[in-house]
Amino acid sequence: MTQTALAGEGGTALSGRRAWTMVWALAFGQLVSWGSLYYAFAVLVLPMEQELGWSKSELNGALSLGLLAAGLAALPVGAWIDRHGGRAVMTTGSLAAALLLLAWSQVVSIELFYLLYILMGVAMASVLYEPAFAVVTQHFGKDYRRAITALTLVGGFAGTVFVPLCQLIVELQGWREALLVLAACNLLYCAAVHFFLLPPGLPRAAQDVPPAASPEAGAARARGPLRRALATRAFWGLAVCFVAYNITFTTVTFHFFPLLAERGVDTATIVATFTIFGPMQVVGRIAIFALGRHMTARRAGAFVVLGLPASILILTLAPAHFAWLATFACIYGSANGIMTIVRGTVVPELIGSEGYGTINGALTMPALVAKSLAPLAAALIWQIAGGYDAVLWTIFAVSTLSALAFWFAASGRTG
Repeated sequence: MTQTALAGEGGTALSGRRAWTMVWALAFGQLVSWGSLYYAFAVLVLPMEQELGWSKSELNGALSLGLLAAGLAALPVGAWIDRHGGRAVMTTGSLAAALLLLAWSQVVSIELFYLLYILMGVAMASVLYEPAFAVVTQHFGKDYRRAITALTLVGGFAGTVFVPLCQLIVELQGWREALLVLAACNLLYCAAVHFFLLPPGLPRAAQDVPPAASPEAGAARARGPLRRALATRAFWGLAVCFVAYNITFTTVTFHFFPLLAERGVDTATIVATFTIFGPMQVVGRIAIFALGRHMTARRAGAFVVLGLPASILILTLAPAHFAWLATFACIYGSANGIMTIVRGTVVPELIGSEGYGTINGALTMPALVAKSLAPLAAALIWQIAGGYDAVLWTIFAVSTLSALAFWFAASGRTG
């Protein structure tokens, strides 16, 4: 392990093994947060539909609102971390997630469920990758790339671990009991890790900035990094890239099963193909982790953005045989896994690390809004066109736009 210093409040340093202990604990917190707040939803929809009589569209409407709320909360959460550090916001987010999961386990009203999931979106914005990326970038110095890769390496197993775990609890006890277990995970692990292991404030370099002469000057200084970022081609290129990427990813995720079913693919083959995604995400991330400093975000991104349109083209044109579907899943899964790392590391590389939380929040906001609307937009295209071919060609065009936008961003000078 490197002897990177991790500075906490007052400049107290954690180094070496203690610093990486924090990173790995935070990484497993990402596994729990993603597994319980995002992936578990897919398992709980069917039993909720059966017991409560709510339709799939009503249930997924709550998910869309939650993702929209997460997008709108991304910028203020990032700005808070820039000013105060990540411990308070991530701890509060995990506590809120535990309480919301507990309340969800008792829900009988669709209106209350929608309200809970809007608040759940705010909790997601406070605990998932973006705030965790901001924390390690803020405190981990030149080793931030390896730290972010470690977070995504463990977080990549969230669906693999929590989907079968949640399904098992649902089968043995019921969906309400499964939510109680998820609430306990957020309370007993995530909230504890965020409170006890994250530094309580900003690193010394941030604390040593002279105070502003007035509140107005302080506010202007806080907005400075974002204003400078808005004047760069890198920011706007990345903004378009992330929006297009999220549209592609969410459309494939939520329409994969009906898309292949429409082509006559049996359920077992669809499930087998889908299960390739997770392991291939981890394979891609392990490769980046092994390369370490030799693989910059600019280089990794320039290559990996080709994987998304290439995989969509295979899915669109190739016969619906398992060999072709597996080829698609391997390319798509590994590209998606690496893209998550690129998302976290490219901002300091192309724009700069000052104000990372605010800048990343500004980039994340439109991407998550697009993510919340993409499944509905794809369904409307399917309805108008009468099939999924039009949807596939649309997301091929969108994923190609994502690649072009990244190259545009990366072609400018480093921030």
